Amino acid sequence: MSHPYKNLPPQNFWRKAVAGVPRQDLMLPVASSFQVEPGDKVATAGSCFAQHLANGLQKSGFDYFVPEAGEDLDPATRKQRNYGVYSARYGNIYTTLQLLQLLQEAYGLRTPQDRVWQDDKGRFYDPYRPAIEPNGFDSAEAMLASREVMCAAVRRIVEESDIFVFTMGLTETWRNRADGSIYPVVPGAVTGEHDPDQHEFLNMSASQVRDSLEEAMAFFRARNPGIRFLLTVSPVPLVATYEDRHVLSSTTYSKSVLRVVAEEVSRAHETVTYFPSYEIITGHYNGGLYFEPDMRNVSMRGVRHVMRNFMREMTQQDGAKPALSQEIIAQSESSFQELNKLVCEEEALDP
Repeated sequence: MSHPYKNLPPQNFWRKAVAGVPRQDLMLPVASSFQVEPGDKVATAGSCFAQHLANGLQKSGFDYFVPEAGEDLDPATRKQRNYGVYSARYGNIYTTLQLLQLLQEAYGLRTPQDRVWQDDKGRFYDPYRPAIEPNGFDSAEAMLASREVMCAAVRRIVEESDIFVFTMGLTETWRNRADGSIYPVVPGAVTGEHDPDQHEFLNMSASQVRDSLEEAMAFFRARNPGIRFLLTVSPVPLVATYEDRHVLSSTTYSKSVLRVVAEEVSRAHETVTYFPSYEIITGHYNGGLYFEPDMRNVSMRGVRHVMRNFMREMTQQDGAKPALSQEIIAQSESSFQELNKLVCEEEALDP
């Protein structure tokens, strides 16, 4: 007897592609119309995983594009003030709607009504990147000037990048009731004050995520027709949910929506590739070893596996797939350990 599955390759069968493969050797193929090549300007936004990919590429001789790098500052100050965490100092961009609004603001197409926060010590903070300046700004003018510098860098990212790596992290977010501006975290968690009359909770649907992502990518293409996109989904569970249900259920909803959108968008556009770091980390084939004991933060062995898979599937040098050298792995580990020390806005939700 014959059937359509008989001649499929080994990767299509669980027994051959998962159960019969040592955990550390499992590599997921990536169907991509492009690869990352030396000379490609690669910009990143989203979660820590985008930083790891960028770090690995940079150490391999690829071009990590950072138009806002704080070159006039000494290395210690740059690190302390969060330069180089992403391609610009926009902090964590957790949702596709937050990304879209940042692009619109950078080109003067929207101006948030809620512009500056001041704490009880007289320090000033940016509502849309509240942790970017650890001790706040000296004045509202200094904060707004810093935001203008960041917006100028965003314009360069849009117009000059060859590849934009975006790691989608959340569907849950908070927005300003008056103009719909999206905050990276609920006001009052890091700084500012939560006001139910001004701030409302939003848990984005799949259509809302996809529509805002499509609009953001169209925004890029209108100004940079040749740009390509690499999408990933953060494997890190929600630190907290505002829905009236268990945080595990909310995590499942959020990551499922993001994964579905990434699939639909990458299938719809030849210049969009989905890279499966989410599956590598969360797949139960690894027995949970790719998470730390808190079952939320990703372990270094998981990061190494992601980087090996990325280098094999998404890069090509001199016609051969390069191996991820021990030197690059060591540098990636060191970078990741430092990234874990950064203040991520979402962490402030855990009392």
